[in-house]
Amino acid sequence: MRETGKGTPQDLGAAQVRLMQGLAQEVTTLRPELLEGGATVGELAWIFGKDRAALGDTWRHHLWRRADGSGRLDAWAWVYLPYTVKRSDGSTSTANCANLVWQVHPDHPELLDEILDWYAEQAAGLDRFITPQDPDTHMLARLPAHGYKPDAEMGGDDGDWHQWNRRPLVDLSEPALPAGFRFRTAAEVGPAAATRVHVDAWHPSTFTETSMAGVQTTWPYRDDLHVLVEAPDGTLVATAIMWFDPASRTAEFEPVGTHRSYRRQGLGTALLWHGMHRARDAGAETMLVACVGAPAHPAARELYYGVGFEPLARDVPHVRRAK
Repeated sequence: MRETGKGTPQDLGAAQVRLMQGLAQEVTTLRPELLEGGATVGELAWIFGKDRAALGDTWRHHLWRRADGSGRLDAWAWVYLPYTVKRSDGSTSTANCANLVWQVHPDHPELLDEILDWYAEQAAGLDRFITPQDPDTHMLARLPAHGYKPDAEMGGDDGDWHQWNRRPLVDLSEPALPAGFRFRTAAEVGPAAATRVHVDAWHPSTFTETSMAGVQTTWPYRDDLHVLVEAPDGTLVATAIMWFDPASRTAEFEPVGTHRSYRRQGLGTALLWHGMHRARDAGAETMLVACVGAPAHPAARELYYGVGFEPLARDVPHVRRAK
């Protein structure tokens, strides 16, 4: 009989995230197009690491353990409940709805109904959002019976949906920075500087030095795969973290950002080429990245297409509004 483990606000820790990442590793190898948004090895590490201190009390999770006694998972679900958090400019960021991230082993789509029922229990009385990928026909087929409808606003041409991209780590161009700029790593600059460049790139940001400390202690973070660009005056102006998974021999960019005052100088493109060289040297064979996919917001998509990424899957946002 399959064992399930119900999550409470306090018990989503590193051990549980490692189990969730273990399922992500299997799906990455078997059916990468079925990796749900937020459910990859790198996304799980990034979200858990940066937000645990500020938002951990608003999370709920549930694990479906494999019946063979191995301790591995057939499925998991993670709900983000409403929250308010401060940003770097003194404002606040608020979410008034619930959001579900999940993953199911390709051999066990029957667990999707259990996941949706559990989500309904955890988020009763709230608007409930869910964003399966377009190849996930099993989930898409089940959503209407659970009261979900396509979110035309979120999923439209001017929406906030994302697409999943990949490229093999072959035929890599050499990175070219403008004169006086140079590449650095988080190992060289330290956590305070690595935090500052992220906040500058994503202003206004909820990221803090506490967030950075959480990221650094979450597997599989490596400070030599956290790469940056330094301007001639010593200012760090671009950042990218790569999450390398030796089991699937993939690496994922998450996040990638450039200081607002230094954009359109080719820094992002150079950093991506540089990062892919480092990922390949670490043992990766495939590179992954998610980006905004809506046609009205082409900048990130075109950046990744420009260095050889091709689309693999896209979000199909759905919502069930609270009565």
